[in-house]
Amino acid sequence: MLARLRFPNERSRGRRYWQAPHPYRGDYQRDRDRIIHSRAFRRLEHKTQVFTVPDSDHFRNRLTHTIEVSQIARTVAKALGLNEELVEALALSHDIGHPPFGHAGEEALDTEMRKHGRRFDHNLHALRIVEHFEHRYPAFEGLNLTFEVREGIVKHSRDYRPAEFPELSEYLLDERPPLEAQLIDLADEITYNCADLDDAVEAGLLDAARVRKEVELFDRFLSQAEAEFPDASAALQFNEALRALLSAFVSGLIEGTLDAVEHGRVTSMDAVRAHPERLARLQPRPAEASRQLRALLSREVYNSPPLAAERRHSGAKLIELFHLFMERPAQLPAAYGRQAQDVPLHQVVCDYLAGMTDKFLLRRHQELIP
Repeated sequence: MLARLRFPNERSRGRRYWQAPHPYRGDYQRDRDRIIHSRAFRRLEHKTQVFTVPDSDHFRNRLTHTIEVSQIARTVAKALGLNEELVEALALSHDIGHPPFGHAGEEALDTEMRKHGRRFDHNLHALRIVEHFEHRYPAFEGLNLTFEVREGIVKHSRDYRPAEFPELSEYLLDERPPLEAQLIDLADEITYNCADLDDAVEAGLLDAARVRKEVELFDRFLSQAEAEFPDASAALQFNEALRALLSAFVSGLIEGTLDAVEHGRVTSMDAVRAHPERLARLQPRPAEASRQLRALLSREVYNSPPLAAERRHSGAKLIELFHLFMERPAQLPAAYGRQAQDVPLHQVVCDYLAGMTDKFLLRRHQELIP
């Protein structure tokens, strides 16, 4: 459909450090493989998605969420004729910068870094990971990913103003990213909306009756499921409605992006970069359903008393460790202690904590702050 806007492998700006082409894998395939084999990617298995102390082995974690985002993003890219390999690499890397305990951890680190005149942004931390923290090659530090994947890590979910982020100047901040990168944030939104709804119902924080009252499109799909499968259990009817809602969001992203490209008369990849706004978007009806669902999840799940208490508890532990390492840097692992000779201590402490899994942070807290 949009093959003319597909980012071609041969247009890549390449890697920071030159490497010979692989005999049977393209550059973005190699990037995907480097991400999958990184330690940061493996640690996602033990990082919170929504439920910080899950009572079920079936709740999503940050790794399963990432796999679901990749699946949806590739589906959309294939339907639109875009570069699936680039999309997959971006989807798999989009959350590797998340700290432990999900957004509670991100808020806690940002709070502490603001005290030192800095911020914590999980996208920019992901860039630091792939540029510096992964050590797998003797010839260079980091994963030496292609420019387009690094650019997408930075820009997939927001635009950065050049005056505010001069350190990111190489990433064409005054231009839109390729359409492949623009898809990732909406694939992420589709994924967490549907997955968080699924987990919230299993956790008993929501039920289908409450959802259908506030999300018109879900009500329509649940009514269809009840009419088509009257003898099925309520749980299976809910699953059928959720599946239809997910399909509607994905179709809405495909059609909405097509509509935006047609309306904007965008005819080339360069025109995507020069366009005044992003082109990836949902059609109006699924966009409204997404807004309704986000509002419901925010009120009844993310800010529910059980999850709010968990968020405060986990965030407090992270902040306590941050203060401890600032006061007693000798407690840092030797490698981080050496970094503190050249990098401000607050940045070293932030990097150390951001890389932890939930369970490792809890273990370190128990060891150091009994």
